[in-house]
Amino acid sequence: MRDAVTVHPRTVPTQWECTARERLMRRDGEALGEVYDQYASFVYGLALRVIGDRHAAEDVSQDVFIALWERPAAFDPARGSLRTWLGTLAHRRSVDWVRREEARRRRAERAASRGDLPPDVEEMATALVTAERVRAALDLLPPDQQSAIHLAYFGGKTYRQVAEVLAIPEGTAKSRLRLGLRRIADALEAQGAEW
Repeated sequence: MRDAVTVHPRTVPTQWECTARERLMRRDGEALGEVYDQYASFVYGLALRVIGDRHAAEDVSQDVFIALWERPAAFDPARGSLRTWLGTLAHRRSVDWVRREEARRRRAERAASRGDLPPDVEEMATALVTAERVRAALDLLPPDQQSAIHLAYFGGKTYRQVAEVLAIPEGTAKSRLRLGLRRIADALEAQGAEW
């Protein structure tokens, strides 16, 4: 007796999904709120299962919805449901987070096992030049992005602490940091520097 194979029919996009995508492409913030209300717990739960850390799962969840907001055309209703697309994005970003953390842990272990090595003069000079270029690019940012980056990267604050200090929502703090860093990276790339 052969095992029965269950074939899942291709998910047909709902009218709501198609309409939500169109509204997002018109930069309708209420559409993002509706999508968030519908799928936030699903995205967070998936990220939490993969990562196992509440705060990291929150960060990944926020990244997923920011990605939808920034590039709503990436979701193609003809290829599958919004739930599936968000789930795939959440899973990929969660796996990336786990890999980054593992790589960071291994680097820290290697650095600890090497002990204190004398600094490389060429590396120090390159770092100084890069730091100066970063400062120059930072000075060109809008004041709200400058203050967020100063607090996070020079003040050692998390994006949550940046939000508290600036009295803004956490999502706004994270967006300012992301946009500011993207502009700095673009400025450095234009100069031929590595970021």
